[in-house]
Amino acid sequence: MKIIKQILCYSLLLSTQLVHGQENQEMNAFIDGLLKKMTVEEKIGQLNLVTAGEAVTGSVVSTDVESKIKAGNIGGIFSMTSPVKIRKAQEIAISQSRLKIPIIFGMDVIHGYKTIFPIPLGLASTWDMGLIRKTARVAAIEATADGLNWTFSPMVDISRDPRWGRISEGSGEDTYLSSRIAKEMVLGYQADDLSKNNTLMACVKHFALYGAAEAGRDYHTTDMSLHRMYNEYLPPYKAAIDAGAMSIMTSFNDINGVPASSNHWLLTDLLRKDWKFNGLVVTDYTAVNELIDHGLGDLQKVSELSLKAGVDMDMVGEGFLTTLKKSLDEGKVTEAEITRACRYVLEAKYRLGLFEDPFRYCDEQRAKTEILTEEHLKLAREAAGKSFVLLKNDKNTLPLKKQGTVAVIGPLANTGSNMPGTWSVSADLVKTPSLVEGMKAALGKEVNIVSHLGSNLTDDPILQERSTMFGRTIPRDERPSDTIIEEALNISRDADVIVAALGESSEMSGESSSRTDLNIPQSQRRLLEALLKTGKPIVLVLFTGRPLTLTWENEHVPAILNVWFGGTETGKAVADVLFGTINPSGKLPATFPQNVGQIPLYYSHKNTGRPLAKDAWFQKFRSNYLDVSNEPLFPFGFGLSYTTFKYGPIEMPKTNMSKTENLKISVRIENIGQYDGEEVVQLYIQDLVGSQTRPVKELKGFQKIFIKKGESKEVDFMISEEDLKFYNQDLKFISEPGKFKVFVGTNSRDTEEAEFELLD
Repeated sequence: MKIIKQILCYSLLLSTQLVHGQENQEMNAFIDGLLKKMTVEEKIGQLNLVTAGEAVTGSVVSTDVESKIKAGNIGGIFSMTSPVKIRKAQEIAISQSRLKIPIIFGMDVIHGYKTIFPIPLGLASTWDMGLIRKTARVAAIEATADGLNWTFSPMVDISRDPRWGRISEGSGEDTYLSSRIAKEMVLGYQADDLSKNNTLMACVKHFALYGAAEAGRDYHTTDMSLHRMYNEYLPPYKAAIDAGAMSIMTSFNDINGVPASSNHWLLTDLLRKDWKFNGLVVTDYTAVNELIDHGLGDLQKVSELSLKAGVDMDMVGEGFLTTLKKSLDEGKVTEAEITRACRYVLEAKYRLGLFEDPFRYCDEQRAKTEILTEEHLKLAREAAGKSFVLLKNDKNTLPLKKQGTVAVIGPLANTGSNMPGTWSVSADLVKTPSLVEGMKAALGKEVNIVSHLGSNLTDDPILQERSTMFGRTIPRDERPSDTIIEEALNISRDADVIVAALGESSEMSGESSSRTDLNIPQSQRRLLEALLKTGKPIVLVLFTGRPLTLTWENEHVPAILNVWFGGTETGKAVADVLFGTINPSGKLPATFPQNVGQIPLYYSHKNTGRPLAKDAWFQKFRSNYLDVSNEPLFPFGFGLSYTTFKYGPIEMPKTNMSKTENLKISVRIENIGQYDGEEVVQLYIQDLVGSQTRPVKELKGFQKIFIKKGESKEVDFMISEEDLKFYNQDLKFISEPGKFKVFVGTNSRDTEEAEFELLD
């Protein structure tokens, strides 16, 4: 029977390879024939990606788009939406350009299209891989229903510096978790067949190391060893590519002194040769032009460098379009290099089925029936509820009882435009309820909700103005703060409980939103202090796109629920969690520091030659600070529940394993609280003795499980040699025999532990 199964599996594999091989032969033959018909100018035109001007992230908006389409000078357009508009643009390409090559249409569909899900950092907090894939699938369905076929997502940059605003767009600080999520996002977007009209070509970004920008300042330089690069920062990009992502976007920063968009080692040696990537390489917005300010030459020179490095498509800058023919005539680039880039663009269009049917994404009926559906909104509400992280819950302040009066106070109480969060450029803000509106809709007449804006979002009007994007901001109340606070107190006087809706606006995190002060603004702190003096129970509902420094709030406020920016259904989901319809299960994908001076602070750090003794706060001549402990305020993987999970000891059938074996790790988890709940059981490993320094802990597995109150479940993990491998100084991916420590727990800090040995 076993032999028959092996034969069947081999036959299936062989048939799959034959089908893919035939498809590739057909594609190659078609594109070879097309390339022979193309002039050099037409090949260069395919390398030009322009914007229609609906949404931009820089100072350039493309001009003369229609005439360029007719001349064959545009390969793709982004930020154009609706089947009607896209059909019109595509008709020009098909009927009025010489070779009738279709256009690819893209957009920043980051965490949903019209139905908006939690920001990516919030989605990562669910630790729910099936759910994350579903959100990407819905985003693909809605975006393709509106005419699009390419998304600039997922963003898989590892970030360990919350000053960097774009930490909100990624999955946090951890290599393993980010790699798992990268895979699910790609599979959600592209599904099983990229040529179907409801699948979306994924674009992995930003390649590479963008999240390691010095000082947390956007677009800034990076400086990193190859050892750290290979072990910690590159794996999520590789995971997305292994999952089948068909495009990748270059980053703005330099790598080893060479900017990504002109880095031959990165884009050709690593990406093409080592990783065997066979998809499309596109730059970020005007990244080729920005090489001029990096100091690499004029526009002709930097365009030449980018093409030779391995860039296939130039986003918005049009340096390829305006200079490559001159460089070709001068012998600075070859036609083979131009043809190579053009081939990758054409292959992407072929895989999307655009040569077979250029209008396959222009179905107006789909746009009417497959966007903002009840099913999609239901998933958005579920995703939001699962993304919230309960940071504190003294004296069981939560869940609240569904009775009496709740005062919802603060600058984020009554503004729907901030609920979707950053990079929700296509969100339908009219259909996005505010926190108060959503809570009222979820609770009906069971609870009396009263509200007041309460306080200015920020003390600094310039900061508020600078953080505005896509027209989303909150009007400032210029009245004296004492007057505003008095009004809030009057509203709260008859309430049974106060919900303080505080934190950042949606665009205080995201692109070009780096910050050096991660405290809640003083105007909000003053409001919170006044509310605390009422003696009423207070719940801080915290909106943020990054880890904040919450030392004062953690000391004074009885309950803190971090809701990130939860998307279209944020208000309803907040009500679900506050009133116990949903038991919170979110876990932090990024460490919350005590203060900015600790940054970068992450759980998988290295030991030093002078580490602190266990549980020590300070030791002279050891690695620590004089004024604050080394510990975070909230560690990676942290998140409370309304119930209590008790972990038993780690059980192993044996304490050693060979390189060909798997070692079973078992832990029994018991729900000893009063509520049913979900728990994320996390497994970490430490290599105790190695040829080079290794992290004190590395996440290597997790399971999200549901346990009813009073019940228990055994959770099993299988450790293989692959889990113990790392890149050594020669960049070889190896394991080393020796002793290891394994940790299992509710977060990276609170764990059970045991030891085992890998045999030679």
